[in-house]
Amino acid sequence: MPLVSVFMKSFNHESFISEAIESVLNQDFEDLELIVVDDASTDKSRALIEDHANRDARIRMIFHEENSGITTVVNDGINAAEGKFIAQIDSDDVWVSDKIRKQLAVLERNENLIVWSEGEVIDQHGYPLGKSFSELIKSTSKVKSGGLFQTLLTGNYIFGSSLMYKKANLDGLRYDARLLYNNDYKFILELAHKYEFYYIAEPLAKYRLHGKNTLVGSGAEATRRRRVAYAEEIWIHQDALREYQAEIIDAGKAEIYHRLGFCHAELGEYRKALACYLLAIKCDPCRWSHIVHIALFLQKVLSDWLGMH
Repeated sequence: MPLVSVFMKSFNHESFISEAIESVLNQDFEDLELIVVDDASTDKSRALIEDHANRDARIRMIFHEENSGITTVVNDGINAAEGKFIAQIDSDDVWVSDKIRKQLAVLERNENLIVWSEGEVIDQHGYPLGKSFSELIKSTSKVKSGGLFQTLLTGNYIFGSSLMYKKANLDGLRYDARLLYNNDYKFILELAHKYEFYYIAEPLAKYRLHGKNTLVGSGAEATRRRRVAYAEEIWIHQDALREYQAEIIDAGKAEIYHRLGFCHAELGEYRKALACYLLAIKCDPCRWSHIVHIALFLQKVLSDWLGMH
């Protein structure tokens, strides 16, 4: 039984998956298994996975005959994991060679931590774009170690391909089948409710930015995906407010309502957005940032109105 199980989500990443697989197999730590779960890719991904598996016995393969979605893929990977610790990587991302060893050094001191790291942003060819994952998603000022539950209530900023944690600590926690794009956010939020996080500032993984990133891009399909993601985020925030009402501080509630206002505005639900901004003011009246959020909201309403006329 390996100490570390790595699971990789795979779907139509034939251009990237070999590099992702090799970055796991070439770690300077060998006591691992790599579980690749392919969600019925229609490109050459399956053949590439099988080729690597034929050359390295540490690879285990799970192939879906029909596309099942990210929830089933991740849950299959977690359920198949036999190691004490789980690490995860997307099939378009890359690890540096000492990632597992450096994270295990942290877990040896406290195995109940959720360990993650900074990431380096690369392009489709693997060239660095000169920014970190935190800079890409504008989370440089966020608290990254310790109890992150209150901070994560306003949005996810954890680099998924850098995560490592003890499998037993999941205690049945899996991705929520009701969600399509924000499963990882709800999963991480529930982990943060139970455990503290430990952040390694060194970029131990690389986040690849390319035209097929789920919520990046332009056009009707990308817009549709983002609208679904905003609707899901609204549901997650509302569910958290119901479930953790007594635990969330007033400042945290105000931040949640700000985010709810933004999501409703992006969906064109302006009355709901305004109601959320007013609730934010009610929760934490002395916060100056209310002015900024409402000003940006009004600017969007005006811009959308002018765009229709």
